[in-house]
Amino acid sequence: MSLGACTDLSHSLAAVASVKPNSRNCNCTPGITYSLRNATGGHNGVLSMPMSKKNENRVVAVKAEGQGLTYKDAGVDIDAGSELVRRIAKMAPGIGGFGGLFPLGDSYLVAGTDGVGTKLMLAFETGIHDTIGIDLVAMSVNDIVTSGAKPLFFLDYFATGHLDVDVAEQVIKGIVDGCKQSDCALLGGETAEMPGLYKEGEYDLSGCAVGIVKKEDVINGKNITVGDIIIGLPSSGVHSNGFSLVRRVLAQSGLQLKDKLPGGDITIAEALMAPTTIYVKQVLDIVSKGGVKGIAHITGGGFTDNIPRVFPEGLGALIYENSWDIPTVFKWLQEAGKIEDAEMMRTFNMGIGMVLVVSPEAANGVVANLVETGKAYRIGEVISGNGVTYS
Repeated sequence: MSLGACTDLSHSLAAVASVKPNSRNCNCTPGITYSLRNATGGHNGVLSMPMSKKNENRVVAVKAEGQGLTYKDAGVDIDAGSELVRRIAKMAPGIGGFGGLFPLGDSYLVAGTDGVGTKLMLAFETGIHDTIGIDLVAMSVNDIVTSGAKPLFFLDYFATGHLDVDVAEQVIKGIVDGCKQSDCALLGGETAEMPGLYKEGEYDLSGCAVGIVKKEDVINGKNITVGDIIIGLPSSGVHSNGFSLVRRVLAQSGLQLKDKLPGGDITIAEALMAPTTIYVKQVLDIVSKGGVKGIAHITGGGFTDNIPRVFPEGLGALIYENSWDIPTVFKWLQEAGKIEDAEMMRTFNMGIGMVLVVSPEAANGVVANLVETGKAYRIGEVISGNGVTYS
């Protein structure tokens, strides 16, 4: 690196040698993916299908009155991100999936890379560093499991201006915890100390996960048909996207992170810093029972941009309003920021972090089997058309 006096401190926390893959030297093209990382942890590497005009103002949580905040107001332009991806698609056809698939014998290696966006800024402010690593792992493994892939290993990158060993240890502890939750190995990583590039006390994170799935077992949505059922798995909260808007709302509200969340019994900091749910074991268990046709990770782009990514052309989603419990933190964000419903649904997960499209025959079993291990909601169905509508 040429910025500052960079000192690379390779670390390997597993009983194997540290690995430093260089994807820029790879001439491989099959099944590639490109996921644009905006400043809030969103994934906009898709050719998104916008919500139907006639339904974009349907009530989802609490109706916001007056001129409200938007993601763009907070500095993030999803449309600009989508335009960049369209341009990249001309140079690298085949992008748009949650993970990139590389053929290997009778299987595919499935890879995904991500970070945690400006949720890091809340970690700096709160001093909560031991769970941000869980977020980092979650954002990649949750992406690759949408293909039905079992994560094999994870690699991380930790960059800072001045290495605080105690803070870095807390961050890596979270990464280790995340890998344990997703049953994958922390194969290695990279620590870069770059004076002058970051403010004192700040750092940045990114990570990459690689998994594997038999070619015959790949989940790609191609068999989805009208009448299939949409199942939602609950999130732990905001997860790791939308935090530029979150921070804008917090500043406008006049409240502080240490204050109690309005309508809740925890602090705002506790609500916002709750680590991203890792769905790997839960999803793979559901997949093993059959009937799963498509899976969408609800991150940047919310319901509006992510659910249509798994549908064949000509199919859309009808989402049942009031069919799941919307966490208090989203109700507060919408009320405090006067955020329109359509903006909420295109920015946040609204309490559903993973969506599965299953056959009608499998739907009841999926919901019933999850009663003991966690909640699941029947939140909608597949219909003719495009995009996402609400009823």
